[in-house]
Amino acid sequence: MTRAIPMRYDEVMAVIRSTLAGVAALFLTACGGGENAENVPGDAAETAAYAGVAEDEVLRFGGNEPFWGGQVVGSELTYTTPENIDGTTIIVTRFAGRGGLGFNGTLEGRSFDLAITPGECSDTMSDRTYPFVATLQLGNEQRNGCAWREGDDLGEP
Repeated sequence: MTRAIPMRYDEVMAVIRSTLAGVAALFLTACGGGENAENVPGDAAETAAYAGVAEDEVLRFGGNEPFWGGQVVGSELTYTTPENIDGTTIIVTRFAGRGGLGFNGTLEGRSFDLAITPGECSDTMSDRTYPFVATLQLGNEQRNGCAWREGDDLGEP
């Protein structure tokens, strides 16, 4: 019988960060195409990083079940929940790949990795359509939602 040796929290986080860094590197290097280009979001002929959201624009995001949301501008991201309506602000690193944007940071000791990709998105509750899909990996939990730039015309619910 093989017995697993438990890893310390910092070792687990190092493995997770290393894995996410590898995914981010693939996301970024895919801008140049290559043999795995068909597995990366966006137009395979496009070689420029995604520029659909300027760094100084306010990008809002949110999802439900559970409810979560927030906004990011520059390197500051505020994450909100119904239990914390004022939100918690963290510093994030922004990267742009061929198929969208990523924001990485740490929230209350957990890795916070938010991917924003262009595409029609509905939150299933407001009858609105949003221009971006938001995928949040918060520690070991994945949350799905939508995103929009402040000032986007989302129509009436």
